[in-house]
Amino acid sequence: MRYEPRTMRLPRLSRPLLLPVVLATVLAALVPHLARAAGDPHGVDMLPILEALVLMLIGAKLGGDLFERIGQPAVLGELLAGVLVGNLGLVGYHQFETLRTLPGVDILAQIGVLFLLFGVGLETDIKKMMAVGASSFIVAVLGVVAPMVLGYFVTGWFFPEHNRLADWFVGATLCATSVGITARVLQDLGRSASTEGRIILGAAVIDDVLGLIVLAVVAGIIQAADQGVAFEARSVLWIIGKSVAFLAVAIVVGQWLSKRAFRLATRLRGEGLLLSVALAFCFGLAYLAGRAGLAPIVGAFAGGLVLDEVHYEELRERDHAHRSLPELLKPISTFLVPVFFVLMGMRVDLAVFGRVDVLGFAAVLTAAAILGKQACAFGVLEPGTDRLAVGLGMIPRGEVGLIFAGIGATLTIGGQRVVDDRVFSAVVMMVALTTLVTPPLLVWRMEGSGGKARGRR
Repeated sequence: MRYEPRTMRLPRLSRPLLLPVVLATVLAALVPHLARAAGDPHGVDMLPILEALVLMLIGAKLGGDLFERIGQPAVLGELLAGVLVGNLGLVGYHQFETLRTLPGVDILAQIGVLFLLFGVGLETDIKKMMAVGASSFIVAVLGVVAPMVLGYFVTGWFFPEHNRLADWFVGATLCATSVGITARVLQDLGRSASTEGRIILGAAVIDDVLGLIVLAVVAGIIQAADQGVAFEARSVLWIIGKSVAFLAVAIVVGQWLSKRAFRLATRLRGEGLLLSVALAFCFGLAYLAGRAGLAPIVGAFAGGLVLDEVHYEELRERDHAHRSLPELLKPISTFLVPVFFVLMGMRVDLAVFGRVDVLGFAAVLTAAAILGKQACAFGVLEPGTDRLAVGLGMIPRGEVGLIFAGIGATLTIGGQRVVDDRVFSAVVMMVALTTLVTPPLLVWRMEGSGGKARGRR
């Protein structure tokens, strides 16, 4: 029989096998870096990392299932699972306390955040973003400014010893709105296409973009202050200009580049090219954002924004990929994103809630987060629109608030963490409470006693 090598094809991996292969590949790539971080020139102990991953993935799925059964977002269950695992020491079991500080787990969690923002960018339509109207933009601006100012004063009141820049950073954690949670509620109510629904969803997307810029500005100022650089107003303008310029250049140049990158990829042989090129694009822009002094998540979000399905349609057909890019990313995100949320939960120290001042701070910070978003109602320009419904729809903070808090925990001023254990735990409680109260309040206003958003002002 004649041997024809060109007719041979490697078998495709089935979906159940895809996740373990991705996990093994990522961990293998991280080994040398983790070894250097641990100071071990010969290797790294993988057993604690594997132990942490087992706990995190099982805990995330059990917690997510529980909360979905009671009609709440799965992310709350993932957070709670992390809180429980991370605080078993309170009942005398200290086996898992070191897992929260493992460098390998932290790197996986940060990669998970990149996937999260990349996915949000993929699902965001730039044209729809630009066509949401003046109301969405004004609502978004008010939804950033008012909570941030309230958060600044609340933090300064409870922690007078804080550096004022740290107070501004805590205020920044109140800026963003979780698009996914509100979108799910509006979809379930059949109100996504209503005037209120379009304003809320458009404003929430703009809110996240503005929040990322605020994060870049505040983090940049804090890093400069920690290095002893004097505060100058022009430095703020420089950071804002750099952030806006990066997003603009990434969107314009990225669209031009992505078309050609995917076209060149069609000349390569092998399978899985669509996913590989897309991930390289995501990581590349995240790297460039980091080199520009911005948070890598800004680059990941921009990468998702610029990738359009028409750019990779030819490669998808040649790759025989019947699923869209977000669908191809889902197995990897299912693994990495919960690692981030569980790790954030594990870093919550329940012991600090034994202090009345921390509980009080968490309660007042949550109130500021809720009340601050009600300022959004003043940005609605369309007559007959239910302004209260818009304000309620902007309440949930979700994953972006946790990302802000996680970054703040890595920043320092004068050797002191910007977000310490007390503040971090209070922010996580704020995120959980704002996420919990939004669905029932929005349902009440748009279907219940609010009269299906009849336009009452």
